[in-house]
Amino acid sequence: MNDIKWGIIGCGDVTEIKSGPAFQQVNGSRLVAVMRRNGNLAKDYAHRHHVKKWYDDAQKLIEDPEVNAVYIATPPSSHKEYTLAVASAGKPVYVEKPMALNHNECQEMIQVCRNNDVPLFVAYYRRALPRFVKIKSLLEEGAIGKTRFANVTFYKKTAPDDLQGAHNWRVDPNIAGGGYFYDLACHSIDLLQFFFGEIKTVKGHASNQQKLYNAEDTVSGLLLFENLVHVSYIWNFNAYSNLDRTEIVGDKGKITFSTFENNPIVLENEQGTQQFNIENPENIQQPLIQTIVNQLRGNGTCPSTGLTAAKTNWVMDSVELES
Repeated sequence: MNDIKWGIIGCGDVTEIKSGPAFQQVNGSRLVAVMRRNGNLAKDYAHRHHVKKWYDDAQKLIEDPEVNAVYIATPPSSHKEYTLAVASAGKPVYVEKPMALNHNECQEMIQVCRNNDVPLFVAYYRRALPRFVKIKSLLEEGAIGKTRFANVTFYKKTAPDDLQGAHNWRVDPNIAGGGYFYDLACHSIDLLQFFFGEIKTVKGHASNQQKLYNAEDTVSGLLLFENLVHVSYIWNFNAYSNLDRTEIVGDKGKITFSTFENNPIVLENEQGTQQFNIENPENIQQPLIQTIVNQLRGNGTCPSTGLTAAKTNWVMDSVELES
């Protein structure tokens, strides 16, 4: 494939800045069609982003002969359905995170793409962001020696809309797979695998403390990696304040960073303390999309695939909601 001509299924908020414009900016890529069930909104998106075609029917976009790769940016409840349709049409698939509602759906998606000999990519774009590539290189260079353990601490104030009872699909397990843990923590879990490799065991507890919606709002647990790195984590969405901090501790130093904020990466070791200020690009998915396009053009490999992403769903499925 020399010229990757993308179609987007679900041109909603996530595609406005994070992903959509990047398809027009990376080398060897063009965005040629978009789809949304509301045709007026699809037409408006196409006009504003200079996309020549729009649809209100996903199958018509999939069958468009000009479209040779498809980005699925709908909520997780329809990821499997659209992935199966795109793969059956013989076109590469790029799907939003989390990959699906559960690990079983992920396995179905992987199998259908394999059967149709098409690649499957997932939008865990932090694997390609310079700030996290820097952390991985620090670990590989031995900047903190041998990694021993990590602590992930994330808490957030209750969202005002949730206090008011407004509908939010991100906390509807039938649409999202779970609550904010599925929506946000999946990025952190994926990064830990990017840094440390295969996860061996998962232990965790999930609770709905405030009962504002039908999903978890607090999750804690432990991960043990094949290389014997231990990770403890706590995610809470009804705290008094906000904090986003991950510490990776080795036998010769420590790295501290934020997963979602642009705070400096802090390295502490025998040489002292260093800070690395690495800003994210405006279109935050652009580095990962470039790796996808490179792979499709036979010139590189994307670090986020169906195989890597399915493991994150497996971890989240292993944490059961306590009554």
